[in-house]
Amino acid sequence: MAIQRVGVVGFGQMGSGIAQVCAQAGFDTLVREVDQSLVDKGFQRVDGSLARLVKSGRTTEESAKAARGRLRGTTSLAEFKDRDLVIEAIVEEIEPKKKLFAELDGICPPATTFCSNTSSLTIVEMAAATRRPDRFAGLHFFNPPVIMKLVEIVKAITTSDDTIATLREFVGKVGKTGVVCKDTTGFIVNRLMVPYLLGAIRMLELGVATKEDIDNAVKLGLGYPMGPFELIDYTGVDINYHVAGVFFDEFKEAYMAPPPLLRRMFLAGQLGTKSGKGFYEYDDQGKKKS
Repeated sequence: MAIQRVGVVGFGQMGSGIAQVCAQAGFDTLVREVDQSLVDKGFQRVDGSLARLVKSGRTTEESAKAARGRLRGTTSLAEFKDRDLVIEAIVEEIEPKKKLFAELDGICPPATTFCSNTSSLTIVEMAAATRRPDRFAGLHFFNPPVIMKLVEIVKAITTSDDTIATLREFVGKVGKTGVVCKDTTGFIVNRLMVPYLLGAIRMLELGVATKEDIDNAVKLGLGYPMGPFELIDYTGVDINYHVAGVFFDEFKEAYMAPPPLLRRMFLAGQLGTKSGKGFYEYDDQGKKKS
């Protein structure tokens, strides 16, 4: 089935980026948040992102305006009744996702394909909350979606080959490279990345080095664009805490359990750039304070 109308549920950091990518690729894009203030905040992110693309010469003012015109916001899931593809980008917890998909299942026509942008949760568990497990897959964009070129297309044991083919085509149309993987915790990238990030936190707990020196060692020694603590702050301490819990539940390996420091930061609300404080402190624009 050719995808023309896309719905994105969740207009936060990831949802706004995914919605922008879809709109820029020419898709009629509808995005939903739970209240109007969050819809407005999401559009602020998109407008700022489009302005930066224009300023850097990566798109034209005319193209940015056209993309913005293809993007609409709502607080009602009922408006998703005409969508060909729905991408979920809400909180990284299984129960809210299952509840959302069960509700969408009663709103969207049988031909609509459902996808989760989860970075770690089991796709088939969400698919089982619907009557369309064959048209359900993972579609994991990376942060920030506007910049990052990779999308993991996750095939559950129930996902049809036709659904995967449709998603491969869609991912190409939005200008990304798709890689297909099995429905296993962490998929490809996070299966490699999460143990590395948790290991960095444990090094800090043990006093092996300061967070600044660990970050600099990784950037200068491995050539990574961000150090582990910068990356955790950027993606969210809360997200990393929840993901670590999912990894530990799945594999029962001690090195995949959330480190005590990560748990305490989560409980303290020190979530990274989004809260102004994580491993580092940030200003209102999310820039690290010196």
